[in-house]
Amino acid sequence: MAFSISATAPAANLSPLTPPLEKLLFPSLRSYSLCSKTAQKPLVLAAAASKNPVSDVRSDETSFASYFDEDRTDRLREECGVVGIYGDPEASRLCYLALHALQHRGQEGAGIVSVHDNVLQHITGVGLVSEVFNESKLDKLPGEMAIGHVRYSTAGSSMLKNVQPFVASYRFGSVGVAHNGNLVNYEALRAALEENGSIFNTTSDTEVILHLIAISKARPFILRIVEACEKLEGAYSLVFVTEDKLVAVRDPFGFRPLVMGRRSNGAVVFASETCALDLIEATYEREVYPGEVVVVDKEGFQSLCLMTHPESKACIFEHIYFALPNSVVFGMSVYESRHKFGEILATESPVECDVVIAVPDSGVVAALGFAAKAGVPFQQGLIRSHYVGRTFIEPSQKIRDFGVKLKLSPVKAVLEGKRVVVVDDSIVRGTTSSKIVRLLKEAGAKEVHMRIASPPIIASCYYGVDTPSSEELISNRMTVEEIRAFIGSDSLAFLSFDSLKKHLGSDSPNFCYACFSGRYPVLPTGKVKRVGDFMDDGLSGNMGSIDGGWLHKTKMLNENEEAIATPEL
Repeated sequence: MAFSISATAPAANLSPLTPPLEKLLFPSLRSYSLCSKTAQKPLVLAAAASKNPVSDVRSDETSFASYFDEDRTDRLREECGVVGIYGDPEASRLCYLALHALQHRGQEGAGIVSVHDNVLQHITGVGLVSEVFNESKLDKLPGEMAIGHVRYSTAGSSMLKNVQPFVASYRFGSVGVAHNGNLVNYEALRAALEENGSIFNTTSDTEVILHLIAISKARPFILRIVEACEKLEGAYSLVFVTEDKLVAVRDPFGFRPLVMGRRSNGAVVFASETCALDLIEATYEREVYPGEVVVVDKEGFQSLCLMTHPESKACIFEHIYFALPNSVVFGMSVYESRHKFGEILATESPVECDVVIAVPDSGVVAALGFAAKAGVPFQQGLIRSHYVGRTFIEPSQKIRDFGVKLKLSPVKAVLEGKRVVVVDDSIVRGTTSSKIVRLLKEAGAKEVHMRIASPPIIASCYYGVDTPSSEELISNRMTVEEIRAFIGSDSLAFLSFDSLKKHLGSDSPNFCYACFSGRYPVLPTGKVKRVGDFMDDGLSGNMGSIDGGWLHKTKMLNENEEAIATPEL
């Protein structure tokens, strides 16, 4: 297990900006204001300060990998989870617990930065939160401020130097940052910075943010963050920590979630999901609004509006798959959303059946909704193993569907001789679904009817979700009937796109559906980096010369366009 423990990091390259680059990266500051919930209109003209931090603000292993990794990549994966805590003497320990609650958002690396006596100290490591941290390591992270991060990477080993939070020193002090999301203009920003002499140590787009902060000429620090974020395009929910401040930022579209709460002792907490607040006994206050910059320090609380946008575009997959059912995300209960998706499926795509089962864990709540609406018993027909690691030695004699069988075990007493409806959250490549159908039939199911609690996924995501290229998405190249034949089920039905939007009602325009429609709120400029460690950090060289780390060219629609555009990616 590799770890990194240090109090500082190499200083950011601070070579002076040439005038054209300065103009490109940092236009003159506009005036900033408090953000409304939907980031549609400013509430007041200046930042507000409060002594009440939250509530006063308005509203062989190689052989194995060929099996296991294929199943692992047949899911959409969220990149990471973040947490920030201000004003608690056990900030790092609370951060550690909150990261446990967010472990489902990333299992390959974790880190915490704390502040003590104006010094930033951080520990990062590869593995689960419980593997990276222990009592002795947490003892090295004293202080009343801390931020934390759990991450997911897409390929190879998750190299230590790409594990967040990142910490950097610059001319006015030190700053730590944890990032959830993906920047669609990363290539252009990095190229401009490198042209000016900046040196990058990682492949992470988060490092671009640190460089932009370091070269900004704005004062105070909050305006350096604002200036940097003005140049970012795409999805970013960020938590920063300095010697005396905790800062939370959410992009103007609000793609990725970020909530805020408070403990009984007044400590302020930011986290990707409310489940993290629940574990450390923090009361949920509200979301960080799209386009909002929130600063907490000894003077109280400030809220600035980074920039406004007429509509937020929250990721709908948080409610379909990513978030835990006990979380409130984008102001709505994840459990209630998934239960309703199952009810809609039962109404729109009924089928004669004897039992309803789920693909655990993400399909369970939708299956409960389907069963309740259909008047058919829900049972556990598949048991999930929670103890399968990333590597496992397969016997020399090949076992068919080895990866799926390691994770899912059928219950013959539930399935044998039955007409079974199996509910899952989504179909990506279709390979795992075909193996699950075969597993159920081998266990004696008379019929297997697949019901999917989301519309067909036809396009890649550029906003922090690890998706295959569009050509690899089965719904992009096959009809529903062709998919049914491919996976071998007796019937197949998806949640309809229109029904999904109807369920969301007046909130429907505030969600991003790019993966279902191919219409993107923010079109990429240049190539878009895959989420995770695409270079495995074992390669160095010109970014453009390294293949495999970029999302493929795809046909895309701007949300407001009818004609198809194909930008060079």
